[in-house]
Amino acid sequence: MTKHELGYSMMNPGNLIRAIGSSFVKLNPKYQLRNPVMFVVYIGAILTLTLVMMPVGAGETLSFILSISTWLWFTVLFANFAESLAEGRGKAQADNLKAARKNVKAKKLSSAQDTKNHKLVDATQLRMGDLVYVEAGDFIPGDGQVIRGIASVNESAITGESAPVIRESGGDRDSVTGGTQVLSDWLVIKISANPGEMFLDKMIHLVEGAKRQKTPNEIALSILLAAMTLIFLIVCASLMPFSMYGVMQSGQGSVVSITVLISLLVCLAPTTIGGLLSAIGIAGMNRLMKANVIAMSGRAVEAAGDVNILLLDKTGTITYGNRQAVAFIPAEGVSSGELSEAAMLSSLADDTPEGKSILAYAREKYGTQILERKEIKASFIPFAAETRISGIKMVKRQIVKGAEDAVEAYVKKQGGSMPASARKAVEQISKSGGTPLIVAQDKQVLGVIHLKDVVKKGIKERLESLRKMGIKSVMITGDNPLTAAAIATEAGADDFIAKAKPEDKLRLIRSKQEGGEMVAMVGDGTNDAPALAQSDVAVVMNSGTQAAKEAGNMIDLDSDPTKLIEIVEIGKQLLMTRGALTTFSIANDIAKYFAIIPAAFASTYPALMALNVMGLNSPASAILSAIIFNALIIVFLIPLALKGVKYRPLGANAVLRHHALVYGLGGLVAPFIGIKAIDMCLHLMGVA
Repeated sequence: MTKHELGYSMMNPGNLIRAIGSSFVKLNPKYQLRNPVMFVVYIGAILTLTLVMMPVGAGETLSFILSISTWLWFTVLFANFAESLAEGRGKAQADNLKAARKNVKAKKLSSAQDTKNHKLVDATQLRMGDLVYVEAGDFIPGDGQVIRGIASVNESAITGESAPVIRESGGDRDSVTGGTQVLSDWLVIKISANPGEMFLDKMIHLVEGAKRQKTPNEIALSILLAAMTLIFLIVCASLMPFSMYGVMQSGQGSVVSITVLISLLVCLAPTTIGGLLSAIGIAGMNRLMKANVIAMSGRAVEAAGDVNILLLDKTGTITYGNRQAVAFIPAEGVSSGELSEAAMLSSLADDTPEGKSILAYAREKYGTQILERKEIKASFIPFAAETRISGIKMVKRQIVKGAEDAVEAYVKKQGGSMPASARKAVEQISKSGGTPLIVAQDKQVLGVIHLKDVVKKGIKERLESLRKMGIKSVMITGDNPLTAAAIATEAGADDFIAKAKPEDKLRLIRSKQEGGEMVAMVGDGTNDAPALAQSDVAVVMNSGTQAAKEAGNMIDLDSDPTKLIEIVEIGKQLLMTRGALTTFSIANDIAKYFAIIPAAFASTYPALMALNVMGLNSPASAILSAIIFNALIIVFLIPLALKGVKYRPLGANAVLRHHALVYGLGGLVAPFIGIKAIDMCLHLMGVA
C-alpha cells in the first residue's frame, strides 16, 4: 500500500474518529436545514424525545416511544457520519498541507548564475519574481519555476505519493510548489506567486470542503426529494383527522399516535438517498484527489461525466513542449559516428532544451561520449540572431550548427557547398512538420539533425480510449497546418485546428456549447486561459502557468493530459452512483410501506393486519423494525456511496436497465428481509 492509500484512506481509524465527532457537531439546526429530507427526520427525533417526557398515550409504552426517538437520532447521526466520512480524506490531506505550509527560510539570490552568494530571508518576505536557491534537504519556500538545475523533489505532502519526482529547467517538469522538499542536487527557482496566493493555500481551502457548493444535478435531486418529503408530510398530517373520524364512526379502536405518524413519515420519505446525497458528491471529488487531480467544484466533476468533445493544446499537452532530436541524417561520405560526434561538440555550450536533447540523443543512440567543456581546449560560438548559428572553435577545426540557409552561407564562405543529400533530408523533415538543423565542419556539411515536437508517451492509446467513450478529440495549435497535421496524426487526434489564436479557441468552444455540446479542454499556457475559463471542464497541467491555473476548474498534479480519461470515468461514476442509490432508495421506500402502513393503522382498523404479508409479530414491532432498518440501511450503503458503483462504458438505456434490475430489485427485496430479521430479533429480546 502506498503512502497515498495509507495516509488518506477514508476508512482509517483517524478519519472514523473525526467523522464520529463531526456527526454530533452537525446536529446544529442551521446545518440540518441544508438537507430538507434529514431536517424532517431531525424534527421528528426532537418531537419524539419531547413525547417521552409527556403522558403515554393509549396502546403505547414509554420504551416504544424512547426506542423510536433513539433510532431517529441514529438516522440523523448516520447521515451526518456519511458526509463527515466523505469529508475526512479532504481534511486529512488539508492537515498534511498545513504542516507543509511552514515558515521556512529562503536563500534569496540576486543573480541566477551566482548561487554561492545568497541572503537568508523568511519565505513570507518573498515576492513574485524573486530568485531563490534550494539544495538537498531544503523546503521549497514558494511556488515557482525552475530556471537552473535538476533535482529530486518529495511532493508527497501535495500529491500523497511517496515516490519522488524530478524537477528541472525547461520542458514540462519545471514547475515546483511551495512546501515540497528537495531530496537531492539543487535548483534555482523564480517565485511565481506572492504569499497568501500560493497554490498550497488555495489547495487547503479547496480540500477542506468547508464551502462546497452543490452541483446542478445535486440541487435538482435535492429539490425533488424535498418535494416528495413535503407531499408525504401533508399526507401524514392529514392521517390524524382521518384516524379520528374512523374511530368516531366505528366506536372502537384508537386514534393513531403522533409517534407512529412520525415513524410513518420517516419511512415514507426518501431518507436513504437524502442521507447519502452529499456524501456521494464529496466522495466524487475525493476520488479525483486520489487520482492527483484537484477539482475546484463538484460541478466540474459532474460535468466531466457528460463531456463529448475534448480540446487539447498541442505544446506542453500533447507534446513535451520543446523540440527534441529524433534523428541524425549524415550527408554522403559521412558516417553516423562522425555526425554524432560533431553534433555533440557543437551542442556542448547549448543550454537550450533542444541542445540538451541533441546531447542525450547522441549518447543514447550512438554511444557518443559526452565531454565536459573543461576537458577540451576550445572556445564556443554563441547563438546570435544575425548569424543564426552556434558551435565550437577548436585548434584544428570549427563546427557549427544552425538553420539551412545560415549554415549554407557559412559553408560557401569557407569554399564549400550544400550536398544534395542534405537538401533532400531538409525537405523531408520540413514536410513532416519537423525542424532541420544543419551540422558543418569547416567547409563540409556533415549532415542534418531532425528536431520535432515529441508526442507524449501513451497519448495515442488514451485518445483511442476516449473515442470509444464517445468523446471526440481536437488538437489546437498555433503551428502551421503542415506541422499540425503531422502531430495530430501521430497523436491520434480526431481533428486539429492550426494557426489558432486565443480568440479562435474561445470562439470554437462557444460554438460547440451553443450546439448543445459539453466541452472539456486540457491546457497549460497563458494563451489557453480564456478558452479554459469558457470550457465546461477545464483541466490545467500543474506544470502550467499561473494564469492557466486561475482559469481552470481542475488541476492535474501529474501534468498528464491523458488523465482526462480518469476524470471522465470518475464524473460518469459519480452520476451512476447517484442514480443507483436514488433507484435503491425509492424502491426501498415502496417495500417499507408493506411493513409500516398496516401496523400504523391497526389500532384504528384492525382488519388492516391482513396486509401484514411479512408476518411481523406486532404493530409496535413492525414500526420499530422499519425505523431501525431505515437507519441501518444508510450505514450499509456508506461504503458504496464513498467508493462509487463500478464504472461501465454503457449507454444510458443500458445503465437504466442495469440500475432497475440490480438496485431497483435489490431495493424492493432488502427491506422485506431486513425488517423481518430485525422483527425476529426484537421478539426474541422481548423488546416489542
